[in-house]
Amino acid sequence: MTVVSNDPIWWPLINASIISSYFIVAAFVGVMYDWALTFGQEVELIWRQRWSLMTFLYLSVRYIGIGYAMMYILDNVPTISMTDAVSLIINDAIDWTGDVVDVILGVIMITRLNAMYQRSRKVLIFLVVIFLAIRIANAVIVIIMTIHTSGEEYILFGTYQCIIDETGDSLILSSTTWILGTVWEVLALCLAVWIAIKHFRELRQHSAGSIMGDCFTVLMQTHISYFASFVVLSCFRIGFFSPTLSADIYSMDTQIYFGLGQIFAIVQMFVLGPRLILSVREYNAELVANSDTATAMTSIAFQENVHVSTSSSV
Repeated sequence: MTVVSNDPIWWPLINASIISSYFIVAAFVGVMYDWALTFGQEVELIWRQRWSLMTFLYLSVRYIGIGYAMMYILDNVPTISMTDAVSLIINDAIDWTGDVVDVILGVIMITRLNAMYQRSRKVLIFLVVIFLAIRIANAVIVIIMTIHTSGEEYILFGTYQCIIDETGDSLILSSTTWILGTVWEVLALCLAVWIAIKHFRELRQHSAGSIMGDCFTVLMQTHISYFASFVVLSCFRIGFFSPTLSADIYSMDTQIYFGLGQIFAIVQMFVLGPRLILSVREYNAELVANSDTATAMTSIAFQENVHVSTSSSV
């Protein structure tokens, strides 16, 4: 049922929706800018190479990100008219898309760690078991939240709003998914730091140590950048529990805070996520172009299915 009203009491909601839409559009522009910035590398290092699991994972994260941002715009820009059913479907699609991307990023991280641990079966089994346990728990929580979510369409002063009502313990359930995600990210970082330190110590005694060390440096730099963005996003999520923010969720300060959190979330998933693969492939391509010893890196850089041309045209 559509509710039409021109009551001034709705002005805080309208203003909050407009402010939120600005941040969503800014996040979309950021994703598109990063895509345009790296498209040349993507063509050379992804599209023109032999396809592998990493190819599909990269393309999935990269192009799901563009669709994800567009769905956010459709769901939040107040000048776009949608029925409450359509808006609710888009809202659920956004939630599930975020979970799907988290799974893809988890697979990328497992692949990186498995390569760093020289394809240790024990480490792989440990990572897969922990990851599946966390993702299954999160999926169950998202299903519960989806069941208890409803939406209603409002036309307020000519703007279209769909107010989502989340009944039950949605705040507790959402916090649980964040805590489980934090456990996974911290575990992945600890394992990466541990094996990197171990390898740096061992490689000092080998002639190829500088090459192997450089690769581990690239892996750790991208991992730490990704984890740093997760820490920043986690700090924003902790701030959501602040009584100051919850006291007036439609205030400009609160909406700016929420908007910055959305930008960091989208950047982490759809900018830094694809770079976990792209940066390693770029390093490996440079190594192949500059040194015949690059073949020693294939087991570390998970590039076993990637062929990089070394002709003069590269």
